[in-house]
This record gives sequence, C-alpha cells and structure tokens, in this order.
Amino acid sequence: MTPRLRLQPEAIGLGMTSQRVRDRLIERLRGNGIADERVLNAIRTVPRHLFVDEALATRAYEDTALPIGHGQTISQPWVVAKMTETLLAGLPPRPPSGSIAAPARVLEIGTGSGYQAAILAALGLEVHTVERIGELLRVARKRFRALGLNVRSKHDDGRIGWSGNGPFDGILVTAAAPALVEALTEQLAPGGVLVAPVGGGGGQVLVRLRKGADGAIERTELAPVVFVPLLSGLID
Repeated sequence: MTPRLRLQPEAIGLGMTSQRVRDRLIERLRGNGIADERVLNAIRTVPRHLFVDEALATRAYEDTALPIGHGQTISQPWVVAKMTETLLAGLPPRPPSGSIAAPARVLEIGTGSGYQAAILAALGLEVHTVERIGELLRVARKRFRALGLNVRSKHDDGRIGWSGNGPFDGILVTAAAPALVEALTEQLAPGGVLVAPVGGGGGQVLVRLRKGADGAIERTELAPVVFVPLLSGLID
C-alpha cells in the first residue's frame, strides 16, 4: 500500500513552491524521458522545498542540484527520477504475504537531505538509509516524521552498507565511488538491482547492476552524471 503523506500547510506551498510550479517540473521530467507515472506522481507529491534551506525554497522545483551544507547536495530532480525509475523497473516481484504483498526492501546509501528516501518511501517501499554526517541525518529524520514516512535510518559509514537489515531487493547509492563497493553488492539479494554513480573527477556514469540467482552480476551503463564522492568515516 502506498503511504499517504501528512502534508501541513507549509508543505502545500505558494508561489514558486506551489502545485502549479511542481506540475511544470513534472512535464519537464516527462519530456526528458521519465515515463513511470508512479515516479512522476511521487515527485509531484513529495514537497521538495521542505528538503532544502528556506533561502533556496523558491528554486526547489528547478531541475537542478542544490547545496544542503557540509559539501553535499540534493540531487537534480531528473537524476532522482531516473534512479528511482531504474530501481523500480529492476525490483523482483514480491510474493504475497497473506492478502497483502510484502513491500520490496531497499537500501539507500547517502541520506543527505532525505529527499530521495522520501520519494522511495512514498512509493510504498520499505526504505533503509545510511548517512555518515550526523547533522544531515538528524534533520532528515525530522522531515520524515513531519511527513509521516516510516524510514529506517542509521548514522554509519555507507561504504559498509547495513548488513544486519539485508539482504536488499534494491540498493540505491547517491554518491560516487571510482568502483562499485563489494560490501554493497554482497548485500544485494539474488534477483535484486543496484543503481549507483561510478567514477571520479574524470567523469561519472550511472550504472545499473542486476544480480542473478547464481550471484552473477550484469552491468549496464545508463547516463553521465555528477555526484559528490562516496567517502568513509563518520562526522557527528
């Protein structure tokens, strides 16, 4: 079941954060190749302006990345949409649990502002997210609570994943490493999909990995992207 967001008046928006402005963003995303209406509806619904500094709220529905402090950014909406669409398309079908299908279990590496995790949770996925910068995670948790989203979160080094909660049907990485991190591919369930930017300062590419039932990995390169680096260690 797709969760119903708890939208306070500030989440509804006015002027440059109004529904009309959000709808224009959706049309731009659709025109740029995003076809999954579930993803477009989640982006239409989740108030991106609540995930950026108030001074940047009027730019929240531009199709661009924005700074969130600590040298991090909230990703460009097209990138969020593309990664989410790719993840959804690759998730294995879930067997029914009683009369209700169990949600797919997804791990996000790099909570940041919390926006990508909120999009995933709004789609009815069981979301687990890891962030190495404590202040960003504390603010993101407040946003999840304000919107009534049940997102499991952890302050830890994302490069080691979250093995205690795995394996995961899908993994989405929101920071770039020169090569895919083995600890993360190991936490991917057979039949699962991982979406991540790979590369360094010389260029990055969005990559999809599919893990076969025998553990073999199939790699597909999707599009050039620009992300902050995937770093080790914790910051409070």
